[in-house]
Amino acid sequence: MKKLLVLTAAAALTLSTNAFAQDGKAVYDKACQVCHSMGVAGAPKSHDAAAWEPRLGKGMDALVSSVKSGLNAMPPGGMCTDCSDDDYKNAIEYMSK
Repeated sequence: MKKLLVLTAAAALTLSTNAFAQDGKAVYDKACQVCHSMGVAGAPKSHDAAAWEPRLGKGMDALVSSVKSGLNAMPPGGMCTDCSDDDYKNAIEYMSK
């Protein structure tokens, strides 16, 4: 019974983490737009599908890793201090369309 309770709690925590991912536009508005709206320091502009195409070709996991570790002028984590991997994915998907 104890194992079942622990597994159920772990599953609920995993589901709740994913269920509470921030909206891509909200993440963009609070953390990404400063650079990605104007392409500061070579950042791909938001909603410029051609600029995002080669980046998306690397795969979402590679893009999230780049955000988390920082790339060129982008600091580690971008400008989002409370973002999860799902939040970053949502922001990337929002900006790349």
